[in-house]
Amino acid sequence: EHSTKNNKNNNNIINMSPPSTGNNADATLESSAAHDSITLELAKKESAEHYHGMPELYAEMRRRPLLVKAYRVDDPNAPTEEDVKTVHFLRHGQGFHNLMADIARAEGRDWVQYSHTPENPYIMPEILDAPLTQKGRNQARLIQPRIAALPTKPELVVLSPNCRAIQTGLIAFEELLSDKNVPFIAHEMVREENGVHICDKRRPTSQQMKEFPQVDFSLLETEEDVIFRDDRRENKTEIGERIYKFLCWLSERPERHVAVSSHSGWLMTVFNGNIECEESLKPWFQTGEMRSVKLVFTRRDVE
Repeated sequence: EHSTKNNKNNNNIINMSPPSTGNNADATLESSAAHDSITLELAKKESAEHYHGMPELYAEMRRRPLLVKAYRVDDPNAPTEEDVKTVHFLRHGQGFHNLMADIARAEGRDWVQYSHTPENPYIMPEILDAPLTQKGRNQARLIQPRIAALPTKPELVVLSPNCRAIQTGLIAFEELLSDKNVPFIAHEMVREENGVHICDKRRPTSQQMKEFPQVDFSLLETEEDVIFRDDRRENKTEIGERIYKFLCWLSERPERHVAVSSHSGWLMTVFNGNIECEESLKPWFQTGEMRSVKLVFTRRDVE
């Protein structure tokens, strides 16, 4: 049952990175992609802030026609029916906005989230639709061996249309690009909790299409970003509605094995606000972290 008190996992930052291979080149890559203490401390702070309003959202989503439950892929109690989907949820690798926040924290700066203040690194105009750093690219590359080892590869890759999530998906699932039967689809409903922080505003669709021709942007209905607001952040109900729309769309797709490249706040809301799952799936996603689950979709009549 979903808890309505503060999530005890908020401060438990878990690591689901692949184990070391012992290869020198791989060890160097893993070292360059590791999370330092400043990053982990900032993650604890931001995960606690993102949890506000989550119990109320979860209660609302339990009243919807579509209910979704997640099981870890290694859970022996996970169902095996044909309508169950295996979904690999991936947070983007380190973006330049994450780097700027880490630098600000290391310098002793503090800021109020979603505020237009000089201390807030997330409002810098230079990080609009922030791309990956080299560390972020390395984190995405570390996912490749896990994809190669999957007994069944994703048949669909869904991407947030923000630059860092697209880049992460294209790198992590690179081996699937040569298979023309595996679509890479940008989906507006998979974007980060949005507003105020300029790093979360996406560039015009035409620009993304030119830079990422491997991706299908046909689901994006507008050239400009109409979700982003400069004056306020999305509330939990608004982001929960976007996630619910995505889950409805996903439930109707024919593919049974899917990958999703998204963002920390969005992913935390999925596992704490929209779907039913065990506690181990609820903590904050670190950059470049992937969790694989089985999703069960149940439709019902509601008054």
